[in-house]
Amino acid sequence: MEIQLTRSQQKSLFLIGITTIYIIRLVWLEFLDAPYWWDEEHFWETSLTFSDKLFPSLADISDYEELNTPLPFVTFGLLEHLFGQGIRAGRLLNFLLSLGIAFLIGWPTKEKGGRAILCLIGLFLCPYYLILSGRLYTEMIACFWVLMGMVGYVHNRHWLSCIAFVLAISTRQYMLAFPLAIAAYEFMGSVAHRRQAESIDWKAQGRWIAPLVAACSILVWFYLFGGLAPKSALVVRADLVPSVQRTLWGMAPGSMIHLLSYVGLYIVIPEFLLFNPINTIKNIGIKWRQHKVKVGLIALGLLVFIVIFPPQEIATGYVAEQINKLPYTVIRLGAYYFLSLLTCIRFSRFSLTAVLVFFNALIMVKAHPWDRYALPMVVVFWYLKSLDLIDQPAPTGLFEHKHDSLEPSVPTS
Repeated sequence: MEIQLTRSQQKSLFLIGITTIYIIRLVWLEFLDAPYWWDEEHFWETSLTFSDKLFPSLADISDYEELNTPLPFVTFGLLEHLFGQGIRAGRLLNFLLSLGIAFLIGWPTKEKGGRAILCLIGLFLCPYYLILSGRLYTEMIACFWVLMGMVGYVHNRHWLSCIAFVLAISTRQYMLAFPLAIAAYEFMGSVAHRRQAESIDWKAQGRWIAPLVAACSILVWFYLFGGLAPKSALVVRADLVPSVQRTLWGMAPGSMIHLLSYVGLYIVIPEFLLFNPINTIKNIGIKWRQHKVKVGLIALGLLVFIVIFPPQEIATGYVAEQINKLPYTVIRLGAYYFLSLLTCIRFSRFSLTAVLVFFNALIMVKAHPWDRYALPMVVVFWYLKSLDLIDQPAPTGLFEHKHDSLEPSVPTS
């Protein structure tokens, strides 16, 4: 269901809403002078180590006291070096990036119509988006570069997309999931094309080679760190280092359940509520009769997985906090199972979005289970939803995309 307003009314509604929300946020943050909030204090201390010169040395970016890749701290340090405004400059950058992402998703164009505003509402329903807007955290920079990577991808600017994904990985290691997912999705389409074509379209191979190159940039950071994270961080933040990050082969499969449950709560349920829930319920009944065996197998497979690899009790964030308040372990597991099952059923049809969700869940086996780590996936989902690209399946034959076009590479409906 789209908002039935004229284009002018939609734009006015967007501008009034976005102005009101961000002014309230700015006042809440005491015009970016609010006290430190959680990790901001040590993030700012790390940023100051990059503020004494214009460009950091190789040694500077190879070893520092944070667990994630250094681009945010280098950026915040550069702002301090140039303007000397303290933590306010970095907070302002994140505030403006948040505003830019909101415009990119929610601005009502001719193609998007009222769907864009609904997608913006969906984005804001994830609490971390506005909470981290205007705070000195790394997520907003990561979300921005991941979104730029997706924008380049859907507009067939694959090498520009590659650069954006490299910068995203340089912000947070787990952004690796996005270029890997695109590379896998496009490679499968390329194989399907190769079976039907008489010769290889080498130009089209860039659709999976470019994101694969971006994904491989993580190896540069592993080389510079001499491991998965800077050595100093592993010592100073030892109490925060997940056990799965202490060794190369350490994994926690149960963390995949966490990510799937976050997607269920922050994406699947809001999408259902915002986009014609009555028709969705009717369609569920029809599809259940058509695909009940498939749904049953998904439910059984997920149940077996969650029994063998239960969610970790050390999870943090709003979702874990609320679920941990429930009595009895079986009820808590049931909550994770229900939310994860919603995700698995919603994305059971093969599509780019399904692949993105799978790779984001897969990357969590090497991360601490925290629902704010789902924020980049939330941003990407609502961007693709605003373009009506969520359920586009993989092509079964030749990719018929115009590589010199500025239009989205998958036709919008």
